[in-house]
Amino acid sequence: MKLQHYLGGLEGLGPVSTETRVFVETWETRIFGIHTAMMALSSQLSLPATPSAFSSIWTWADLRTGAESLNPFDYFKYRYYEKWLGGISGYFIDKGYITAEELDALTEEYYADPSIPVPTAGDQAIDDRVVQYLVEGDSPKREAEVSFDFTVGDLVSIRNVPSVEHTRLPGFLRGKTGTVETVYDGAYVYLCDTGTDGIGAAMPVYCIRFEPEELWPTNAETNFSLYADLYAHYVESPRAVAAQAA
Repeated sequence: MKLQHYLGGLEGLGPVSTETRVFVETWETRIFGIHTAMMALSSQLSLPATPSAFSSIWTWADLRTGAESLNPFDYFKYRYYEKWLGGISGYFIDKGYITAEELDALTEEYYADPSIPVPTAGDQAIDDRVVQYLVEGDSPKREAEVSFDFTVGDLVSIRNVPSVEHTRLPGFLRGKTGTVETVYDGAYVYLCDTGTDGIGAAMPVYCIRFEPEELWPTNAETNFSLYADLYAHYVESPRAVAAQAA
């Protein structure tokens, strides 16, 4: 499990950034635009075809996997959109759109002469698909038959699933106990299969309420609760935990 998955409750990490600007530097807007276009052109969507050469599946999960798989020292060193850039670049290399050597050569070329114009685009069909995607989105809700193991008020435990590059389970909730606050209607998928982490197929989602003393004994403020929306795979009966321990 990466250190960046365990930030909740850790001490000594320095002050929390209060930066309120969405984009601090101009280049960050381009990274955001590239990511948005990749999501809109992702091949699993039922949207109008375009002449784009991009033919892979790209989702928020792929972006997060690329960022969260970083060495923790790099993760905390780089800025937010630098981690996006690293995840996107690694994806293009892994999928064969460009080689690492070609990317390095282009980088050095622009470093040597920043005035070199960047390639231009502007195909209307691509622009239209991006706009349609932004309007319609990609809902994770699915019409699937699922069983709900818990109801509002049930006491539940959070599983300690195998460590992976990207997870939807905050590290500080692993092994903790909480109370079901909400049972969301329907079944929900994640944007990609997380492997041994267990997320991907359509399943119930629960909102779990945690008390601070349970999460951080003797070291937490009082008079508040923490709520987390968690996929059913992460949630189990405390009896099951006790049976495993025995």
